[in-house]
This record gives sequence, structure tokens and C-alpha cells, in this order.
Amino acid sequence: MTLKTKTQVCIIGSGPAGLVLSQLLHNSGVESILLDRQSRQHIEGRIRAGVLESGSVKALVDAGAGDNMLRVGLTHKGFNLAFDGEHHRIDLQGLTGKSVMVYGQTEVTKDLINLRLKQGAQMVFSAEDVRPTEVCSDKPVVHYVKDGKRYEVQCDYIAGCDGFHGVSRKTIPRAVRQTYERDYPFGWLGLLSDTPPVADELIYNNHQRGFALCSMRSPVRSRYYVQCSSDDDVANWSDQQFWDELALRIGTETAANLITGASIEKSIAPLRSFVCEPMRYGQLFLAGDAAHIVPPTGAKGLNLAIADVCILSRALIEHYKANNPLYLDTYSPTCLKRVWMVERFSWYMSKMLHQFPDNSPFERKMQRAEFDYIAASQTASKSIAENYVGLPLD
Repeated sequence: MTLKTKTQVCIIGSGPAGLVLSQLLHNSGVESILLDRQSRQHIEGRIRAGVLESGSVKALVDAGAGDNMLRVGLTHKGFNLAFDGEHHRIDLQGLTGKSVMVYGQTEVTKDLINLRLKQGAQMVFSAEDVRPTEVCSDKPVVHYVKDGKRYEVQCDYIAGCDGFHGVSRKTIPRAVRQTYERDYPFGWLGLLSDTPPVADELIYNNHQRGFALCSMRSPVRSRYYVQCSSDDDVANWSDQQFWDELALRIGTETAANLITGASIEKSIAPLRSFVCEPMRYGQLFLAGDAAHIVPPTGAKGLNLAIADVCILSRALIEHYKANNPLYLDTYSPTCLKRVWMVERFSWYMSKMLHQFPDNSPFERKMQRAEFDYIAASQTASKSIAENYVGLPLD
């Protein structure tokens, strides 16, 4: 026996993209159901991004999920680029009039889940065998299994917010979807610790031993990264080895302020650039990591996902409230134009700041020349600032 239910929008994936979309639709009276193959505990425990663009901050506030973020989040008006210990500050506020917010994706997710459940949202965690079908018909269906029982969600539209490994993108036939990708020959070894940050703002470091990033989640919790081999293993790194390597890469002056401690979490993240075109197939819309991946160098992954669902929520709301199909019809090209600009920025930052195995002394000199140009040119610094605080949604 299959249990059936109906809704207007079935959202696959309850990470920040799916949750923000569900909340924005709810605020305008559009019904949705959220499905996720993971448990709530797993979803809320994932350690991910921590820098929110000004547009992402506005989206969370508009959604009604910004109270805790505004209370404890850290407003940053700039960040630093460093090359072998020499620093150049990108003055975000002075160059663009905007800032960013440091607030962890884990907390964003918890805030949204709590709000959605408080409002009585239909959310299904630990849903197995999720399968979108009939996506090119007027009434697509999403099938899933929960506690051994089979369910069908009949809906008008499906939002695939289920990440790179989810089922949504794979629903689009191979003959229809075109993918573009690049795997980088290194990863980021990240360490989270309950220690005060080494600096008040983020520091992106290019060092001859490899990239390093000094970040934070709060005034008493730090997040640090060092570039490592793509086939490295966390087991190869003790906490002390990590701290020693980080201190070498950030330079003596910065390292003098480094407070070390036991790691709360340590992991290695691969770096990848990936884009799927189109982002719509029939009544199925892709958003976030289901459609694209950016290397974390420019702090864009979470922000790009939120931008997608802001565009998609507007399209769905216009359809339901004003019978206007324009934004649904133009969703994919509108998103992809922005996606490729964000991919460019993340690729540019990654190329400038990392040590590539095949880099010659010439490429190393070019990296240094790029840094010197940015440090000497307000126009170059402004270009980085504009991208970092976030591009317009359309």
C-alpha cells in the first residue's frame, strides 16, 4: 500500500537551500513538503561554511530566520590577503558600502529547522529511496520510503536541493544535461577548535609551502585550514603537526597571536568546480550543490545556494500569486549567468592563492605579481570586494 499526499512544491533536501526555499514560500502562502535522506541529527551536525554575503544575510532576515544570526553573528567589514607574510586588507565597507557576516552554516540550518517545525512544516527526515518521477508532466510525483512504508508526494513542482550526490540532478537524462567540471590536485585540511581567532578578520594566505586560511565561527571558536595533498588522510595529522604547519604558513608576526588547543573536528575537503546545465528540466528545478560546486576559496558555496532559492522562490510566488510564468521560464538562464560569474571568482582566488603541483617558477612569480597589483590598485581591490560581498541576484 502506498500512502499519498499532495502539495504545491516538493523540496528534496533540507540543507540551507531547501530550508530557505520552504520558508520563503511559506511566508507567501505557498505550500511545500521537505524530504531528506539524512536524519535531523546528521543534518544539524555538519560542519560547513561560515561566511554569509550581505544578500544571504538579507534573505535570512526576510525569511524570518535571522534573529540569532543578528544577535551572535560577527559583522566583518574587510578581510586580508597575505603573500609570504605580507598583508593587504580588502576594505569591503569602504570599497562597496557592504559587509559580510561570519555565522556558521550549522547554526543557519538549526535556526531554519527550528523555525520550520515551529510553524508546523511538513518535514520528513531519514526518507529512503527518494525518486522524482513524471517530472515533465503537469503533476510530477516524488516517491519515498519511511519506516518501511511507501509514500507518494503529488505536486506541481519539484525543487532539487539535495546536493551533489543527490537524486535530483540524475533525474535529468544524460542527453539533456551538460556538465562542466574541474578537480583540483589538492584539498583543505580543516581544524575547528575552541580557541580565540588569531585575528579579527579572515586571512587568506599564499605561502610557498601551500595555502592557509585563518577563519572563525565566534570570538572563542576558530576554524583554520591548510592546503594538503588530494590523497592525504586526516590520520596523518596530529593536532600539533597541524598547528606547526599553520604557524609556518601564516608567518611569524601573525603566528605570534596564535592560540592553539585540542581540535573539535578535523577533516579534509576536496576542491572542485562543477556546473550542470540546464538547472530546469520539466517541472524539476535544481538549486545549490545539486547544480553547481565551487571551491571554498571565495566563500561562495552556501551563498550561491541561497541566491538560487531566492530566485526560485520569487519565480514560484509570481506563478502562484500573479499567474506570471516569466520567472519560472527564465530561472535556469538567470541562475546560470550568475553561477558562472561566481565560478570565475572562486577559480581566480584558488589559482592565485594555492600551490599547484605543476606550477613553474614563472607561475609563482605571476601569483606574486597578481598580489602586488591588487595591493597597489584600488580598482583591483574593489573588484575582489564586489565579488566577495556578493553579486546582484539578477
